[in-house]
Amino acid sequence: MSSQDFLRRMPKTGIGLRRAERIAQRLHLDFVLLFLLVAIASFGMVVLYSASSSSMLAIQKQGSFYAVAFCAMLIIAQIPVDFMRRMAPWLYGIGVVLLVLVLVIGIGAKGAQRWLGVGGIRFQPSEIMKLAMPITIAAFLSRQYLPPRFLHIIITLVLIAVPTALIIKQPDLGTAILVLVSGMVVLFYAGLQWWYIALALAGFGASLWPVWHYMLHDYQQKRILMLLDPESDPLGAGWNIIQSKTAIGSGGLHGKGWLEGTQSRLDFLPEGHTDFIIAVMSEEFGLLGVILLITAYILVIARGMYIAINAQDNFGRLLAASISTTFFVYVFVNMGMVAGMLPVVGVPLPFISQGGTAIVALMSGFGILMAVATEQKRVMNS
Repeated sequence: MSSQDFLRRMPKTGIGLRRAERIAQRLHLDFVLLFLLVAIASFGMVVLYSASSSSMLAIQKQGSFYAVAFCAMLIIAQIPVDFMRRMAPWLYGIGVVLLVLVLVIGIGAKGAQRWLGVGGIRFQPSEIMKLAMPITIAAFLSRQYLPPRFLHIIITLVLIAVPTALIIKQPDLGTAILVLVSGMVVLFYAGLQWWYIALALAGFGASLWPVWHYMLHDYQQKRILMLLDPESDPLGAGWNIIQSKTAIGSGGLHGKGWLEGTQSRLDFLPEGHTDFIIAVMSEEFGLLGVILLITAYILVIARGMYIAINAQDNFGRLLAASISTTFFVYVFVNMGMVAGMLPVVGVPLPFISQGGTAIVALMSGFGILMAVATEQKRVMNS
């Protein structure tokens, strides 16, 4: 066999990779981000099965939520970034109107009025605002001279304050924090000067007293107090934190094994399938399992920031950076409150906790990220 025959018979390398890239380009998907999201969601289903006491009904519901969420992500990824910028005022206006309707004709449950019902289907309009807020603020600031001037900062703060106040009124402090952060980080990434930040921190400190006495409900105040001393009410407000710490500590390095956790299966840990699901995971998979999950989250955030850095314009950069940072806040707040480092504010663990509207909203946000990423590739290939 000659050397030419050898070369002729060698398989061409990279064909499969190039084909995958063409498919991703055609579908406007970022395969790295998609792989990470599917991996976390799959692991979340495994954890949820145990946290829900081996309930196949919970798995089926979560699977249907993921089906809707991935479809929403795929659809949103096809939307041109410039179209999102033009639709921002309409999306913001619809979100605010829906939040007002929640206070007027919303569906109440467990002392909160957060849902609207349409055709027998309940949804939380506040989840829509998690997407509308960063899109609106990024669209507004990207049209201005950056760093933003004082007037533009004031307008931005008003745009952020209106839906945040409406969500607090429901009350839903956890979602209000996420909506607030999703808008504020856009302002920060727009090049906000440091003296503005110092002034904001001073204003935040000055507002603590009136917020505590006039805005926070009794149960919210109790949650903050329990953060400082959960043992003062071990059978009441401090129960969740005490039991979650117990579950986390009992897992050790390697965990007790899947389906072998006792805190959730013996009903010592309330909300083990939703807000406190990482305590269940820590008990069964141990510290190594938690580190693995955190690593996956870090890779998702890093990919999002990479997309932001390489975006083609200020709108794409601000929007992608806001979505990535808000996702970090999601993870940080949930893990912090379960570990007893932050007050319990009802923020689910992304793609692990059971949920419906929250999963769709999160996946839709990553659809926006993929739209920004593929916009970059389309420009580079044109």
